[in-house]
Amino acid sequence: MTTFGIEEEFILVDPVALTPADVAASVHAELLGSAHESKFVSHEFLASQIERSSPVFTQLDQAEADLVTFRTRLAAQARRRGVVAAAVGTPFMCSGWPAVTDTERYHRVEEEFRGLVTDHLINGTHVHVGVPSRDVGVAVLNRVRAWLPTLLALTGNSPYWHGADTGFASWRAMHMRRWSTGGCPPPFVDAADYDRRIRRLVGVAGTYDTRTIWWNARLAEDHPTVEVRVADAQLDTGGALLVATLVRALVDTARAEAEADVAPLRVEPELLDAGLWHAARDGLGGELLDPVAGELRGSREVLHRLLVHVGDALDASGDHERTRALLDRVTTDGTGAERQRAAVRRGGPAELRRLCETALVARC
Repeated sequence: MTTFGIEEEFILVDPVALTPADVAASVHAELLGSAHESKFVSHEFLASQIERSSPVFTQLDQAEADLVTFRTRLAAQARRRGVVAAAVGTPFMCSGWPAVTDTERYHRVEEEFRGLVTDHLINGTHVHVGVPSRDVGVAVLNRVRAWLPTLLALTGNSPYWHGADTGFASWRAMHMRRWSTGGCPPPFVDAADYDRRIRRLVGVAGTYDTRTIWWNARLAEDHPTVEVRVADAQLDTGGALLVATLVRALVDTARAEAEADVAPLRVEPELLDAGLWHAARDGLGGELLDPVAGELRGSREVLHRLLVHVGDALDASGDHERTRALLDRVTTDGTGAERQRAAVRRGGPAELRRLCETALVARC
């Protein structure tokens, strides 16, 4: 069965102001005290962030148990320091230049990207899916890219910036558009073409190595995986599992299509880019780009088309029923962005803090 892993980024915030709290170093040190977590937890770009790369999974149940266990441990360590661990794409409130984690690599990013750093308070969910070779990985990228706007619409969880509603479901996605290699990857001929072209980017526009190519989907540098990184950080484990199962199914479907010599969907790059912008703004609240029709359709119609597209892969993995249940929960309860807005309407920032605390450790 196809393997997968999940990277989650969390931000530590003050429980009252909901501003970033630069205590990640001490939280990180405590988490490293666990023999299990020492291999998976790492610093992120900012001194208020924690990143965790999961073990390799083959089953959703494995992923659920692992993610809930880690999130519970993280929440406890945050409480010990008087802060809240939040799985949100952007914090509710921020001010001033953020403190960057004190490593040579992150200071190099700060040097190269300059004024963009002040707005780089963003957190994502990245899904890695195993592939047998880089050539297969490129064939997968060429087919998965058309569905990136749909995945973004499902996972938008960053409506607030500086305490104001931006009107976007994913303000994180809008921040990422300003970096030099954000958005959808272009199509490639094969792995040699991919590697040649990413090497040519090094030294241009702040891209000082191939790890600083931040497309929404790419080949991992150190692992035989396709990495899909379009999703915001997810409020709860259910959101992370949903994006993971859909991404794995998309990869499996793409591999089957490539083996059968089925051509990738042809979506013009300008339309695909506009579809990402549209998904970042509206989430599931209106229409989405249907990559098959090449035009906007109702969000439920596009989600149904996605499920049909990956149906065989979900059947093969045994995840069809679970994926439908997770998707029904989002369409009923709302995306992370919709749930954040509902919390603020009910009780302002205090209610948003409670949502972040309870959702972080909730079982789906």
